[in-house]
Amino acid sequence: MANPLSHWTKIMNKQTTIDPKEVAFYQKMSALWWQEGGPFWPLHRMNGVRMGFIRDTLMTEFGLDPTSDSPLQGLRILDIGCGGGILSEAIARLGASVHGVDVATKNIAIAAQHAELSGLAIDYELASAEILAGRGEVYDVVLNMEVVEHVAELDLFMNACMRLVRPGGVMVVATINRTIASWLGAIIMAEYVLGWLPRGTHRWSRFPTPVEVENLLAGDGMRVFTSTGVTVNPFTKCFRLTPYVGINYILAARKTLDPALGFTDLLD
Repeated sequence: MANPLSHWTKIMNKQTTIDPKEVAFYQKMSALWWQEGGPFWPLHRMNGVRMGFIRDTLMTEFGLDPTSDSPLQGLRILDIGCGGGILSEAIARLGASVHGVDVATKNIAIAAQHAELSGLAIDYELASAEILAGRGEVYDVVLNMEVVEHVAELDLFMNACMRLVRPGGVMVVATINRTIASWLGAIIMAEYVLGWLPRGTHRWSRFPTPVEVENLLAGDGMRVFTSTGVTVNPFTKCFRLTPYVGINYILAARKTLDPALGFTDLLD
C-alpha cells in the first residue's frame, strides 16, 4: 500500500504549513469521524452551536433571507481542513455551494463517501490552502474552523487563506486561545483527566490568541467585525456561546471591497 503521506512529501518544501505529524494523527482516526460517541464527539456536539453563529453572521453580512429553507444559497463556501465533513454537510444543507479540502487522504475519502450516502453534492478535494491560492481560487466565505492550531506556520497558512477570500467576502476562524485556562481545560482536563480527546490532539504552544489572529487578518485588509467565546458544560457535555474567550473562540472578518482603500475610506 502506498504511503498516505507520499502525496505531500514531493511538495513539502513549498507547502510548509503542512505538519506531517498532524496528517498522520488524523489519518489514523479517519474512520471514526461519523461516530458521534467516538473521539470526534466534541465536534458533533459543537457543530450546532458554531453553525448557528455562522448562519446568523453570514445572513446578516450578505443580506440573506432568514426565512428561506436554503438561506445560504448563492454563496460559494470553502471549508478548509474539512476532516470527515461534519461542518461541510451542515453548510451544504443550508443551500451553499461547498468546497471541502483537507490534507489527509483518508479524511477526504470518508467525507466524500458520507456525503454521497447523505445525498449531498459537496466538492471534496485533497488540497492545502496554498494549493488553492496558487491556482487563484476565490470564495465568498472561507471557514477556517479548528484548523489554525494544527498548522506548522500560522502566518503562511493565514496568508494563503486570506488570498482565498474575495473582496467583500468573509472568513470565520474558530480555535483555542493560548491561556492558562485553555492549558488546564483543553489539554489537561480534556485529554488527560476526562479523556474526551486522544492525548496529543493539541499542542498549547500552537494556540493563537484572538489578538494574534486579528493582527494577521489585518495584514491583508480584513477586519474582525464580530466574535464570541464557546464553552462546554463538563457534566452535560453541551456547548454554548459565551462572552468569555479564554478557551474556545470564534471570530469573523470581512475583506475590504477595494484593497487600495482602508476601512475608514469605506465608511465615508
